[in-house]
Amino acid sequence: MSALGRFLEFSIRTPDILESLSYYKLIGFTEQQIGDVWTHKYAVVGDGILNIGLHDRVFDSPAITFVHHNLAKRARKMSDHGFDFSFMRLGEDVFNELGLADRDGHMVTMLEARTFTGGDDFDDDSILGTWFELSLPVRDAVRAAHFWASVAPNLLRVREEPTTHMRFDAGGMALGLSESIALDAPSLCFRCRDKQALMDAIEKHGLEHEKFPGYEGAFVALIAPEGTKLYAFDEDFLGDTYEVEESDDLSEFSQ
Repeated sequence: MSALGRFLEFSIRTPDILESLSYYKLIGFTEQQIGDVWTHKYAVVGDGILNIGLHDRVFDSPAITFVHHNLAKRARKMSDHGFDFSFMRLGEDVFNELGLADRDGHMVTMLEARTFTGGDDFDDDSILGTWFELSLPVRDAVRAAHFWASVAPNLLRVREEPTTHMRFDAGGMALGLSESIALDAPSLCFRCRDKQALMDAIEKHGLEHEKFPGYEGAFVALIAPEGTKLYAFDEDFLGDTYEVEESDDLSEFSQ
């Protein structure tokens, strides 16, 4: 397990949570059963691999959210290793959570426990196909990797041309660091097996989209009501690029 814990959800601020919830259900995500942890309006949708948390509250959105038990102990250890937290709520009378930003300002949140059930025992892809990466725009992938390698040291793949792209296993999910100028916010990437069915659904439901949006050869990007971009590809854009072996030295990326 990574220092951050296990990946839980891609957390998004949704000003109109019912609109966003209806949208994700329309494109094939399934609503999950939530707990009673949060006082704000909250919903979770999943496609069998990826879970998206929809939050009707103000926070640094989007956030990559992990679960790590004994969070107070983990926070002390990370502080001792030089990590600075953007916020920290720890105590016996609160639901423990903390947040920190990576070197490009992307928010990472850690919780003491899951906030919903389901999403781990079924396979039901959305109309976009199979999710394979959460992509983060970064100014310098190697610089960004200094942070991510220190908390998620399993580097999966590296591509140097035409733009540098690194993929890490971050608590059980594939996290990409991309220098592509076409990527302007954390986005979700899917491998689509039925391109025509997706395009037909877009036309039928009048879904907001961009054809050939420019990121890594995606043929279309859907734009959710709250602004999240979901890119569809014919195949994984890293393809047969350099795959990192377990024995490879990652010390150059250390914190």
